[in-house]
Amino acid sequence: MFELIRRDGLARTGKLSTPHGILETPALLPVVNPKLSTVPPRELYDIFGFKAIITNSYIIRSDEKLKERALNEGLHQMLDYPGVIMTDSGTFQSHMYGEVEVKNEDIVNFQREIGSDIGTVLDIFTEPEWSEDKTSHAVDVTIDRTGEAAKLKGDMLLAGVVQGSIYQNLRENCAKRMALLDVDVHPIGGVVPLMEQYRFSDLVNVIISSKKGLDPSRPVHLFGAGHPMVFALAALLGCDMFDSASYAKFARTDRFMFPEGTAGLQDMKGLHCNCPACSGHSYDEITKMKPAERTALIARHNLWASKCEIERVKRAILEGDIWELAERRCRAHPALLSALRTLEKHKDFLEQYEPLSRDNSLLYTGIETLNRPSFLRYSKRFFSRYEYPASEALVVFEDSTGKPYHRYREGEINKISEKYDAHFMVHTPFGPVPIELDEIYPIAQSLFPDPEDMETKEYSRAQMEHMSHKHPYALTMMWDENSTLDALDMMCQETPKFDMDRARVKAVSDYQFGTGAGNAFLDGEVSIIKSKSTGKIRNVLLNGQHILSMRANDGFFTLRPEGALILMKTFPAPKLRVVVNDDAIPFNREGKNVFCSFVEDCDKDIKLMDEVMVVDSSDNLIAIGRAMMIREEMLSFQTGIAVKVREGIKEA
Repeated sequence: MFELIRRDGLARTGKLSTPHGILETPALLPVVNPKLSTVPPRELYDIFGFKAIITNSYIIRSDEKLKERALNEGLHQMLDYPGVIMTDSGTFQSHMYGEVEVKNEDIVNFQREIGSDIGTVLDIFTEPEWSEDKTSHAVDVTIDRTGEAAKLKGDMLLAGVVQGSIYQNLRENCAKRMALLDVDVHPIGGVVPLMEQYRFSDLVNVIISSKKGLDPSRPVHLFGAGHPMVFALAALLGCDMFDSASYAKFARTDRFMFPEGTAGLQDMKGLHCNCPACSGHSYDEITKMKPAERTALIARHNLWASKCEIERVKRAILEGDIWELAERRCRAHPALLSALRTLEKHKDFLEQYEPLSRDNSLLYTGIETLNRPSFLRYSKRFFSRYEYPASEALVVFEDSTGKPYHRYREGEINKISEKYDAHFMVHTPFGPVPIELDEIYPIAQSLFPDPEDMETKEYSRAQMEHMSHKHPYALTMMWDENSTLDALDMMCQETPKFDMDRARVKAVSDYQFGTGAGNAFLDGEVSIIKSKSTGKIRNVLLNGQHILSMRANDGFFTLRPEGALILMKTFPAPKLRVVVNDDAIPFNREGKNVFCSFVEDCDKDIKLMDEVMVVDSSDNLIAIGRAMMIREEMLSFQTGIAVKVREGIKEA
């Protein structure tokens, strides 16, 4: 069973339960050749801290001595490894050398008999150059073999491999069919040639098309991905496990692995590495080592580099900056940068998993940042949910210095808006931003360089043009302190009074909960309590009842029970609801979190970190909190928190 612990979009940390303990993800499984061990398995566990490895059951079974030892001693004792062991089936050997002499039934039974924690189906390795018809037939065979293996696995976890070559429709179809079978881990197979040929754009398409069809409650293993330069991108796309023999293969040809790429010893001018393997050795010492000794050292360096990068990826997921890390890593090689740009084609899919906000700021690292789902999310909600004020005088500021939002955030336009009671909108890298939305994520929590690059200007210009079609009376003004005030005096004489606080409550509510929420929250006697130190909204009261609190970190509202009841009257079920079964109700009313196994249904449009109402089957309010998963995940996982409950509602 796999439990989701923390996540940032598709990227996630989790725990996979196996017969030999818990495997925390993201995890790298070093490949151990049972005939040629460059680094002993025990050292991988004790010194490097790798809690799982992968070895090849086909090689073991094909060698009579190894086969006898494995059957008599068990795989873990034979390899002297106490952690989790995953075994491959011989599929990769078929890719390398042609047809293998083993049947699916036999190799699955053998893996179970030798005590493999995670066994693998004998799938068909679909080559990138295969025709669609040939690939489709191979996928059918893989599905049939996986169904057969699921009946033979016993207590062993089973890896059902997603195949389909570079055909995205076949990958998604294979994944959907795999999701219906009794398997525990989903490797994405047949991708080694893509990585060897630096076809990382194809790799992105393969991963995303597979993710679209897979059961989200099962970990995804990217077969053959063991180079630190790809971990961040693959994790960003939802891969949880990795493996590769590259650490040893590269070492045998004197190649060092780094997060930014590979360096051959003969091409290096020096060695500036402080990893435990290299520490204490000079470049000259390493070059003069005997080949076997040098191979052992470089292999250990490669393991340390890979281990450190996996830990860095995990930290990025925990801290909410996996996008920044992936973008920086992808700039290490043009082929990876092409892969990063390929994400633009998949923005709609990625936006489904985009959280409402993050703890960290959005940092612009280059033009590819504009393709992040955060930009799409803002554009979608602004153009579909924002209601323009009744005034015809909509003033849009565009600073002649190229940094309008910087001046704007310093408060200059805010002060003018208070004086003239006019409505203002600012030209930003996200497009048009009305002053009512200036404090929400990611608008106020983003950092861009000065001056803007041409691509950012073009993106902003396109968004502003889109707005001009919706509001033909919008007037763009260049910020100039000598002329702006005079122009405003003339423009704003006929402008109706603009109540900034009420406008902010309405605009943020509509953006966060849906069009109509703002009017519902303002329908009555409204009292807005503001911070004495910052002047920002803290609480909203309607008819004397506390309905909303504004969060300082992201500018969004936290629901109070009375506010939740207003939303339930405004929006019919299932909008913003998570329905729990009767067994969970007493616990949720006490303020306990909602766990996935108790979720009956929920709104399909709920996004990560959304404020939600927990209800029973009769739509009675049970609790309020924040969604930790989207609908598909809540209904798939058997463990883990679906809703982090903030307050339970006592039964009336």
